[in-house]
Amino acid sequence: MMRCWRVKDSWAAIIPARRLWLRHACSKLFVVGLSYDTNEIALRDAFAEHGEVVEVKVICDRSTTSKSKGYGFVRFSSEKEATIALQKMDGEFLDGRYIRVHYANKG
Repeated sequence: MMRCWRVKDSWAAIIPARRLWLRHACSKLFVVGLSYDTNEIALRDAFAEHGEVVEVKVICDRSTTSKSKGYGFVRFSSEKEATIALQKMDGEFLDGRYIRVHYANKG
């Protein structure tokens, strides 16, 4: 079921509520471009200066024990902290690589 927002008594401008919620109400960030040597401690330390980090997960390749696949997730205690971290960390240099940060999609 998809809910829609009504704008000025007209249904011409319909925005799916789910997409709007994902864009503006997310405390979990998706981090891409990590070095293969980046671990959860390094990722937590990098993001912790922008807010209270609740959870960090670096996705690792099972066949090469503990080598990062180059992406991970960081969850903050609030949406505001996540937004600040996204703005500050997107495009920053971490462990020899430039990282990209996005809101994590729920799926």
